[in-house]
Amino acid sequence: MQKNEQAFANLVRSYRKKHIGKDPEKVEVTFKGSWAIAYMTGALSKVDNFYLKDARNEEMLRYARTEVIKQLYDEINPDEMEELVDAKFIKLFTDVDLADDEVVSIFVFDKSIE
Repeated sequence: MQKNEQAFANLVRSYRKKHIGKDPEKVEVTFKGSWAIAYMTGALSKVDNFYLKDARNEEMLRYARTEVIKQLYDEINPDEMEELVDAKFIKLFTDVDLADDEVVSIFVFDKSIE
């Protein structure tokens, strides 16, 4: 299972780099039931950190790094992830801590992936 978790982490990294322009420095994935839980650090770009110098930009960045990311996964249909875990992707829950540059994303699938 650890091999699949690492492969899933690599896909998360790849998708973020391709669609957002920056991949996280560190991605750890754990499978639990029908969830793939990804913990990421170092996901913010230099531009993001520049914007964060002004507190008025925090809400915009929080929206971009949560709601827009969820929309992205709805649009791209992560086929490679589905093939890896042999389950259908249902939805994504995600949150970001801008101050500590940490992200937690929970990928929900239609059956157990453990």
